[in-house]
Amino acid sequence: MSQTLMKVFKRVEVEVPNLGKRIKEARLKDKRSLTKICASIDMTTANWYRIEAEQQDIPVETFQKIQETLGINFGITLDD
Repeated sequence: MSQTLMKVFKRVEVEVPNLGKRIKEARLKDKRSLTKICASIDMTTANWYRIEAEQQDIPVETFQKIQETLGINFGITLDD
C-alpha cells in the first residue's frame, strides 16, 4: 500500500520599515558594482531596484542571500 505524504507549513511575514532604503545604503557602501552583486545571488538588477524602492516583498531565502552578499545583518528575525 502506498503512503500519501502531506506537508505542514507555517508562513511568517514581518513588516520592516525602510528596509529597501537600508539595503540601498548597504549596497552603496559596497565597492562592487550592482551587476556583480546581483550576479552573486542570481538576481536581476531590475529586481534589486524594485526591492530598494520597496515595490515588492522579499522571500526569506533572497533576503538571507542579500545579507550574506553585502556582509550585513539587518537584525530581522522571523521567529514568532
